[in-house]
This record gives sequence, structure tokens and C-alpha cells, in this order.
Amino acid sequence: MPDGYRRFAEYGVSTVLECNGRSGLIDAPLIQLCPGTRVAGPARTVQCGQGDNLMVHASLKELAAGEILVLSMPRPEAVALMGELMVRQARARGAAGILVDGAVRDVEELQSLGVPIWSRFIRARTATKKHIGAVNVPVTVGNCLIQPGDIVVLDADGGVIVDAAQAQPVLQACLEREQREQRVRAEIERGGFTFDLYGMQAVFDNRNDA
Repeated sequence: MPDGYRRFAEYGVSTVLECNGRSGLIDAPLIQLCPGTRVAGPARTVQCGQGDNLMVHASLKELAAGEILVLSMPRPEAVALMGELMVRQARARGAAGILVDGAVRDVEELQSLGVPIWSRFIRARTATKKHIGAVNVPVTVGNCLIQPGDIVVLDADGGVIVDAAQAQPVLQACLEREQREQRVRAEIERGGFTFDLYGMQAVFDNRNDA
């Protein structure tokens, strides 16, 4: 659903999170290497060995155009799972973006390549290449379980995951929320306040001081 992915990216992480029942948040401090980018696409997950990127090299041969490459380890560690040469391969395969629950290096080169990348760390520390992991298996990033094919949405606010089976209901909820917020924006321009527009006075009126 290419158009659906585009719409998820346009709505953005914060709106999608709210419309996904506030679930699926990637609760990790992600570094956005290419400011101003926002992407969405199906997850191509990779479970790496600790501090090892053998499976990243292997996964690049399977990566499909439009996918988000999601790299995880048993625990987050400041070891570079990707650098310039690997990102060049991902770009050649048509990756929509890359999420790394570890580190990347060659940052200036990565930025020049233009592939949207989010990483927990930036570090030149070299990964090993000797531990066999798995591709297209469930992984965890920022306490969020990511299944292969789940929809990954990434922007300046971080990331959120949506179950692919819930894509249409979440998109509809995003549309309705955006329409409501457009009306709120118009009211704010006329001098309104969210305190009144969202009925927050009721919290004070209904409080129980006893």
C-alpha cells in the first residue's frame, strides 16, 4: 500500500501514535541523521548478535524496495552496525529508511547518501562478523516489539509501530484527528484557547476536594 505508507509519513509519528491507541511507541532516544526526513514502510527486521553485524550484511541481499531496515541486538550497545558501504547497498536496494538500535558511523558520508536513518548512537566502534542471528523475526527496539511487515513510521519525533492489519482504521483515525485539529487551529487564529476548546475547565469543576 504505497499510498498508505505515504499518508502515514505525512501524518507523522505523534499523530499516528495518538490514533494507534497510544501504543507502538519506540521509546528510545533516536538520533535523526538526516533532519527534515519522514518515512513509513514495512519492517524488514534483523536480529544481530551482540555487537555483531554479520546478519546486517546478509539481510541487504533480501531487502526490498520501500522497506524500513530495522536492526536490533539483544541489548542496545554503542557498536556501529552500519557504515557508508552498507548504507550504499541499502540505497541501491531501494530502502525507504533505516532504524538502528545500536550505532552507525561514517556520519557525513551517510548524510550525503540521503537515506533517512535513525540510530540510538553514533560511534566508530567496529562490530564483529561472526554471530549468526536471524532476518525477518520479531525484534524489540525501545521496549517496542516489531514484527516483520509491521508499519514503521519515523520522523523528527522518533518512531512508532503500527500492526499492518490495523493500517486502515489507524489511517482513518488520523484523517479525522487532522480534520479536528484544523478546526482547532482556525479557532486559535481567532483568539481561542485549547483550555476552552477541549473543555478542560470541567476537570476543575468536577474535582473533589473532600
